Amino acid sequence: MAEVDSADGFAGTPDAFQRLWTPHRMVYIDGQDKPIDAAMTSCPFCHVPERADADGLIVHRGELAYVVLNLYPYNPGHLLVCPYRHVAWYTELTEDERNEISTLTADAFRALTRASDPDGFNTGMNQGAVAGAGIAAHLHQHVVPRWKGDANFFPILAQTKALPQVLGDTRELLVRAWGGR
Repeated sequence: MAEVDSADGFAGTPDAFQRLWTPHRMVYIDGQDKPIDAAMTSCPFCHVPERADADGLIVHRGELAYVVLNLYPYNPGHLLVCPYRHVAWYTELTEDERNEISTLTADAFRALTRASDPDGFNTGMNQGAVAGAGIAAHLHQHVVPRWKGDANFFPILAQTKALPQVLGDTRELLVRAWGGR
């Protein structure tokens, strides 16, 4: 749970800012689960499919790619569409992998619409660390549901997002909605 403290008791020059503490974000900032070795044996996107669906937060498995909830979501229902094969660049995908990622992305739009009726979506890939890919070694496409008014001052001022739903509950909603083509 985030905690808000007044700046009055801190060392240094007092200011008017409140402090919103989000220590759970350090896991992401410190790079937990990011591949660190040349062989990429620690790649989370390679290991997630080895887990049970609920444990790995997998929403759907395809033949060449799968859909998983983002552990560090921008919004509830933030999905990642990942090939099983460990490739970094879109140009390294086979035609069949590209087609399945495209199909799963469309299916993700439908499932998210059934589960939570968003007003729109952000979709895309960050290719390379310099372009913002948190795990650049394994390609993944983001599907982020958006609602009117879902942005507030937290992300802008505090690099913090208030999420009203835990990942397990979001996963259950999406799994049920996925099959309702």
